[in-house]
Amino acid sequence: MTVRFDITDGLATITLARPEAHNALDVATKVALAEAVQNAAAPEVRAVLITAEGKNFCVGQDLGEHVPALEADPATAMDTVGEHYNPVIRRLAALEVPIVVAIPGACVGAGLGIALAGDIRVAGTKSSFATAFTGIALASDSGLSYTLVEALGSSRAAGLMLLGDKVTAAQALDWGLVHRVVDDADVLETARTLATSLASGPTRAYKQVKSLIARSGLSDALDREAQAQTALGQTVDHRAAVDAFLAKKRASFVGM
Repeated sequence: MTVRFDITDGLATITLARPEAHNALDVATKVALAEAVQNAAAPEVRAVLITAEGKNFCVGQDLGEHVPALEADPATAMDTVGEHYNPVIRRLAALEVPIVVAIPGACVGAGLGIALAGDIRVAGTKSSFATAFTGIALASDSGLSYTLVEALGSSRAAGLMLLGDKVTAAQALDWGLVHRVVDDADVLETARTLATSLASGPTRAYKQVKSLIARSGLSDALDREAQAQTALGQTVDHRAAVDAFLAKKRASFVGM
């Protein structure tokens, strides 16, 4: 089981449970995550907590699984964006109740997209954030072209997406990327306390708050990202970069 789901006293908890792979997202995990988010829309749920087992929240796509898809057909290798990532983000965006995200360690790529689909983010002092897509000759998915700009503004978002910079927990707090930074050992408990409080609060008022700040442009961004990733997934640079990453070598790009 790569994703655990539980409802207790109105709080739905979704846990990424693939710590041996740093919670990298293979197909099984993406399907299970989409199902868990769908289950979180149950009437008895009044708040949602998303967290992860192990030292890292999520390092994004499982590239080891991605290579066979590239070998089989580069034209369809990025279908996972529309089939798996977009449903997860759309379902998270559709949840009317507050979403708290507990972020241990690294939060990268699609993992960052998932975190930004939440409402309140709690990180540890050693947490870090990155997009990582251009490092493997891709653009972005999981809504980052919209949510990252919304969170940071276009200049900082462009810097992170183009340069692949890593953001520390302190920077993330200063920039407004996270709500709170605590000791690493306290991340889950702090987030759970916040989520539990929200689950026992004025649910209808919270729903109205979320409605008032709804992200109306996210759906269009998801569609554009899927188109871009499909095209980029067929490039020479993307395949070479994935191979280099898995071989722990530096990628060499030719611009094609």
